[in-house]
Amino acid sequence: MPIKEKLNNLSQQPGVYQMFDNNEQVIYIGKAKNLKKRVSSYFDKQHLDGKTRALVANIKNFEVIVTETETQALLLENELIKQYKPRYNILLKDAKSYPYIYITNDKHPRVSFYRGQKNKEYQFFGPYPSAHVVRDSLSLLKKIFKVRQCTNSVYRSRSRPCLEYQIGLCTAPCVGKISDENYEQDVAMMSLFLSGKGKETLDKVSDKMQQASIDLDFELAAHYRDQLIGLRTIQEQHTSQSMGDMDVVSIVEKDGVHAVEVMFVRSGKQIGQECIFPKHAKGKLSKEVLSAFLPLYYLGKDTPKQLLLSEKLIDKMLIASALNTKIIDTPQKDKRHFLKIATLTAEENLKQHLISRFTKRSQLIQLQKTLNLSSLPNTMECFDISHTMGEATTASCVVFEKGLPKISKYRQFNIIDITPGDDYAAMNQAVFRRYSRLLKDDKPLPDVVFIDGGLGQLNQAIMVMDSIGIESIQLVGVAKGEGRKAGLETLKWTENMLAALVNGVKGGK
Repeated sequence: MPIKEKLNNLSQQPGVYQMFDNNEQVIYIGKAKNLKKRVSSYFDKQHLDGKTRALVANIKNFEVIVTETETQALLLENELIKQYKPRYNILLKDAKSYPYIYITNDKHPRVSFYRGQKNKEYQFFGPYPSAHVVRDSLSLLKKIFKVRQCTNSVYRSRSRPCLEYQIGLCTAPCVGKISDENYEQDVAMMSLFLSGKGKETLDKVSDKMQQASIDLDFELAAHYRDQLIGLRTIQEQHTSQSMGDMDVVSIVEKDGVHAVEVMFVRSGKQIGQECIFPKHAKGKLSKEVLSAFLPLYYLGKDTPKQLLLSEKLIDKMLIASALNTKIIDTPQKDKRHFLKIATLTAEENLKQHLISRFTKRSQLIQLQKTLNLSSLPNTMECFDISHTMGEATTASCVVFEKGLPKISKYRQFNIIDITPGDDYAAMNQAVFRRYSRLLKDDKPLPDVVFIDGGLGQLNQAIMVMDSIGIESIQLVGVAKGEGRKAGLETLKWTENMLAALVNGVKGGK
């Protein structure tokens, strides 16, 4: 059915629309309060900006999914964007779920690091901004509360105390070195502390220390005294604020690049931050980018009770409802300083990001000139062969896009059916398997391929490319320098499928 006819018959209900290109690939996904009005607006050429015109030029078809409410449309839009990753949508980098600290419900509970789907039977605290923050916190908890962190299999197999007990980092409940009642109290104190109730924890530990002294249990009193000292040290390192959990989100823009700074505040304390540079955001207003960012970032996670934003959003109520949180865009004095810190951090991160990007672009321009390429080498791949005493040969292929490593596209090949130690045959097989597969799957080819080795390895790559009919890739050999020292490598590259030796980037072909 022609697009014009489809537009005339569109529903005016809320929903999600998907735009398709010539290859039936999803290139854009959006939500609408009124599907007919929103989708039709894309084909009103008088009111389109440059990026939207580029999108519309590639639209060959569209489909819609009707929903009952606009909130349902927002949730569905988010799921579909994560699934299809359309090239015209604002996207975030793939990321793991945030880590938590959790306490099990065992007879003698353990405290540990957790990432993934949460078990409702356990207590969870977080999320924390990174794994190293969790590990630092666990190390601190070990010193103060001495609750076990070993796995259940290790715990069950103990017949005598382990090294953790010997150095004062565990009370060894596994072999009865602490009563069940006292261990349970330590776990309760730790849970209270992790919940952000620092003052209440201090008061309870102080009371227990006093009671132990009255009971003449001086060993237990010393135990609580050490806990008290540790807790007070932590409190002195943080400025307490009379506010709950919130994330502070500030967005800044320069030269078409947006930086979104997310600062994690728990119980009035800043516990970490993350800076994200959304893709496909050039030419968009900061409030538009932030509206797209928030559902992508928070849906499917534990959203804090409050989000403090640097921008006023048009769809503020819709996003707040979908995320089940309160959005604040006009902070009071006690919260304003957090927003100021987040904005200053975002500006600094954006500055460093732009400097790094400029440096990488300069390097790509230099490489383009050196190799006499017609365009910037935006996609590069590199092959390296490794083995153990000639056995278990493997080939690694690393991928760079616009000067940055693309780890998700790295590949490793187990080399088979060759003479042990034959690096030439290994390189031949790896290059053949890689690029014959790309051709078969109709995937884009890289601009430059680096081959770790001398003319022999490079010639193998040339032979493979010739045999499978690839002429567009620039091949470059990277030979080890004198003494195999970094920085003394010699580059060898092809021109019309002939190898030439070049000493560094200053040599000639």
